Amino acid sequence: MPLNRESNVADPDSLYAAILEAHADLSEPESAALSARLVLLLANHISDPAVVREALAIARNSLGK
Repeated sequence: MPLNRESNVADPDSLYAAILEAHADLSEPESAALSARLVLLLANHISDPAVVREALAIARNSLGK
C-alpha cells in the first residue's frame, strides 16, 4: 500500500489544533518524547514498514537535509 499524500482528514484544522494542544505546556524534551511516542503508535497502527519508511523519508527530506 503506497503512502496516501492527499488530504484525507475531514477537519484538518481541528486535528492540527489537537496536536498543538497535546504539546501545550510541555518542555522541549517532553514535546519530543510525545512526538516520538505518537510516531511509534501511528507506525504500529499503519503496520506496513514500507509505508512508514516512505513517510519518514518524505518528512526528513522536507527539512532540507
